[in-house]
Amino acid sequence: MQILQDPYVTQRNQIRRAWQRSEKMGETEKLDKAPKESWFTGLSAEFKKIIWPEKQSLVRQTTAVIAVSVVLGLIIALLDFAIQYGVDFLVGFNF
Repeated sequence: MQILQDPYVTQRNQIRRAWQRSEKMGETEKLDKAPKESWFTGLSAEFKKIIWPEKQSLVRQTTAVIAVSVVLGLIIALLDFAIQYGVDFLVGFNF
């Protein structure tokens, strides 16, 4: 496998050649799927590795996210109202 590209050959030509070689070689190998039992075993092992946050930390972070979302929503609403008022004023409509 060539790592560096030849300076006089376009990448498209290299891809075409690789595609033609793969067609000549035949189909790819079909790998057997892992049994579902081993998948669930691996999943449970990964879940055991997770460090879950404490309840106090979770409540504090959730409160912060909700507060920031509300504040940003109010800022966006005020900016929307101000821009709408400015456009209406420039067009000639009065509130």
